[in-house]
Amino acid sequence: MRLIFMGSPEFSVPALNALIESGHEVVAVYTQPPRPTGRGNKITKQPVHLAAEKAGIEVRCPERLRKRPEILKELQELKADLAVVCAYGLLLPQEVLDAPRLGCINIHASILPRWRGASPIQAAIAAGDKETGVTLMQMDAGLDTGDILEISRLPILPEDTAETLSARLSHLGAERIKHLLQNPLPSPTPQPTEGVTTVGRLKREDAQIDWHQSAQEIENKFRAYQPWPGSFTYLNGEKLKIGDLKIVKTPIQHSTKPGLIIAPDLTVATGNGFVSIEKIQKPGRKMVSAKDFLNGNHLESDAAFDSK
Repeated sequence: MRLIFMGSPEFSVPALNALIESGHEVVAVYTQPPRPTGRGNKITKQPVHLAAEKAGIEVRCPERLRKRPEILKELQELKADLAVVCAYGLLLPQEVLDAPRLGCINIHASILPRWRGASPIQAAIAAGDKETGVTLMQMDAGLDTGDILEISRLPILPEDTAETLSARLSHLGAERIKHLLQNPLPSPTPQPTEGVTTVGRLKREDAQIDWHQSAQEIENKFRAYQPWPGSFTYLNGEKLKIGDLKIVKTPIQHSTKPGLIIAPDLTVATGNGFVSIEKIQKPGRKMVSAKDFLNGNHLESDAAFDSK
């Protein structure tokens, strides 16, 4: 088939490569424009951009697709059979969805209709879900509301972070879209009306620890926000980044004031249970172990981390 691929981050690269390796003709790749990244604000191409260039495929980087007749015309002139969309980052208006002969198929990293939206992987871990998966859907103009072509499931492991789960889902999505396009497309099924949840884009402030939550909720969110934006808290007004924490399994008989730091280590009381901070980082310093942090910082007996 003549395919258009639309994607941007590293998550999308395996799907693009799978389509190329399957012998499909990928006639163009649409991706987010290069943007400044890192401390030096170096202009950097998206991972999908680099992968497409390596494969010798034309790359297009429009800032937006809505009300851009010239972009629509260029897309229509490709005479594509199908567009495959995977974490592209732009909403597709109806005229773009209608441009390929068979429309657009989206690779979405959740079991729809649970976790429609921009950050389904982080949302599933943060909520304590036991499983997630990949949904292949026929796109419509709504936000992840299209009819379902296929759902593949996998367990969320107790040690999964957003990074590790994303890698597994990325390869699952690549495998399933490759398989789907080897055969005539199945008849799509409308999404269930029950169990709908929606999640927005992840923001830095989402990762501030709320010590009034339970130890399990805090640990879930810590894993969900690795590697970005990274969990953090405040002590006496100073922002501290948390590099690692664990739930304390051994019962502790102590005051349960949320955020209270319990000597002799960085065990912290939560709304229900305790967590042990294993690694921590002060502004402008390197990440250190809890022991090294305590050796370099005197804490009063009633010291407590600030909650939201």
